[in-house]
Amino acid sequence: MADILIVEDDEAIADLIYMNLRAEGYRCTCAHDGMEGADWIEKGRFDLVLLDIMLPEVDGYELLEYIKPTGTPVIFLTAKGAVEDRIRGLKAGADDYLAKPFQVGELLARVEAVLRRIGIGGKQMDIGDVSIYPDSRSVTKNGCPVTLTAKEFDLLVELVQNKNVALYRDQLYEKVWKEPFFGETRTLDAHIQRLRRKLGWEDRIKTVFRIGYRLEG
Repeated sequence: MADILIVEDDEAIADLIYMNLRAEGYRCTCAHDGMEGADWIEKGRFDLVLLDIMLPEVDGYELLEYIKPTGTPVIFLTAKGAVEDRIRGLKAGADDYLAKPFQVGELLARVEAVLRRIGIGGKQMDIGDVSIYPDSRSVTKNGCPVTLTAKEFDLLVELVQNKNVALYRDQLYEKVWKEPFFGETRTLDAHIQRLRRKLGWEDRIKTVFRIGYRLEG
């Protein structure tokens, strides 16, 4: 599991990044200006830094110079999206550069790509005696492989990423099947039943009356 430092002065953006990275299984720390970011870099080791350029106190370029001796990879996040800005950021030593506004999915993909390049697998998820490996799309229970279909695996990941949250049937269906939900629940319900049986989670995946399902963590 990777440790990621988010240095972003816009608290709403920082919170959005933090929430989505935590949902993917990463450990995250937030700093809201360059000085605070430098303090965190001095205190501990991080596997990756997500770094805004236009920061109070110390800007992203200055902070990058402070980070480089540690060998920690950096992804710049910035509203400065012109080609010359990207070139400057990459030449300064950033490993990647993502212009705002960005899609969270693209950010997650770039985070995974940088971590793979440095040999860190960031996304294993564990719940009880079940371990989920998204990169290889495999699952084990007590160390033994569990065979799931593609949709069962996607459904499991969605439940685990939202554990202890009641998920509506239409929300689950549309996220996993990538098509509109028209009220027919048999497909989803059958997949839930098979997941319960294969994982021994009859008591862990709860049916929420008139809503859908909740995985208890």
